[in-house]
Amino acid sequence: MSEPKITQADIDAVSDNPELTEEQIRSAVPFAEAFPHLAKTMRVRGAQKAPKKVSTTIRLSPEVVDFFKKGGPGWQSRIDDALRDLVAKH
Repeated sequence: MSEPKITQADIDAVSDNPELTEEQIRSAVPFAEAFPHLAKTMRVRGAQKAPKKVSTTIRLSPEVVDFFKKGGPGWQSRIDDALRDLVAKH
């Protein structure tokens, strides 16, 4: 089956995000300046100086995820700690 053709009229019909005008672009300010109260609450993580971990995807049982998430923020690090303990014992 071929993919349906999307026309510009289709895009225009559902678009509620018009292109910015030159004036809007000229008057744009950084997020932290436009929304300082929100910017203060955001945690921004910089680049790692020397990567210590490998990004991967893993499927875990809901019980395992729920257990670690109940401990609050840092649950992924706690999973990593538990797995490193297991590796060290074997």
